[in-house]
Amino acid sequence: MSRQRSMEKILASEYVSIGELAKLTGCRYSTLKFYTEEGMLSFEQAEEHLTRRYKREESIKQVERIRFLRQEGKTVPEIKKMIAT
Repeated sequence: MSRQRSMEKILASEYVSIGELAKLTGCRYSTLKFYTEEGMLSFEQAEEHLTRRYKREESIKQVERIRFLRQEGKTVPEIKKMIAT
């Protein structure tokens, strides 16, 4: 298991792991994994160890957008359509 990075390093990094993204957004790991699997949250695949890396700023904004839409009563299929356009 890898060592956890400090919040200072996470905030200075362009890319973060799903666990780090969970810390930054306050969103559950399983929820972020679901968003990723549904194509609502994009990532890049690092060749080493097949690690998913998320662009920090872009991903935080996307999670906030998804949360807002969910609070507005939108369903997952509706949100997927909105994100795709």
